[in-house]
Amino acid sequence: MSTPVVFLDRDGTLIEERGYLADPAQVALIEGAAESIRRLTDARYAVVVLSNQSGVARGMFSLATVEEVNHRVRELLAAEDVTLAGMYYCPHLPDAHDSPYGGLCACRKPYTGMAHEAASVLDLDLHHAYVVGDKLDDMGLANRLGAPGVLVRTGYGRDSEFNLGRPGAPRAAIIVPSIVTAVDWILTRRRRT
Repeated sequence: MSTPVVFLDRDGTLIEERGYLADPAQVALIEGAAESIRRLTDARYAVVVLSNQSGVARGMFSLATVEEVNHRVRELLAAEDVTLAGMYYCPHLPDAHDSPYGGLCACRKPYTGMAHEAASVLDLDLHHAYVVGDKLDDMGLANRLGAPGVLVRTGYGRDSEFNLGRPGAPRAAIIVPSIVTAVDWILTRRRRT
């Protein structure tokens, strides 16, 4: 039987926003993030991070740097006895023509490639999925998956909230202050079904 899943954005949602983060020493979990993930896993959700990392295509850092930052995220969570089901990232940028990571791809959010890859590898139930993030691309991913999108006001969330009402912009199921209240909302919805 497939596992329900919560897809989390990394920067600005799970960890503090630092721009194009290239230094693992600067990784800091958003307050309450580890406990929030624990609550989801205790409720039998898989928690999977999906992150656009266009700094690779922009030549700002390497794939190895992304892996080092992701490793640090896992270390900080492990220190609180929390484990993610998976972490996936897209290094591409459509208009980075001088980069080997330039051009269109199916993995960059709002496209669904990372979510479908995770679902295939981890046996996830995309019919019982949520997407939590701070950007319009996260909400676009949710809309394309047919999943509820939870916009958090951390990271770039306040700017994204302002732009949600524009024509052609994706929709959010709810806007909340942080990952903590996002998880409260998800778990409350689960109890109602």
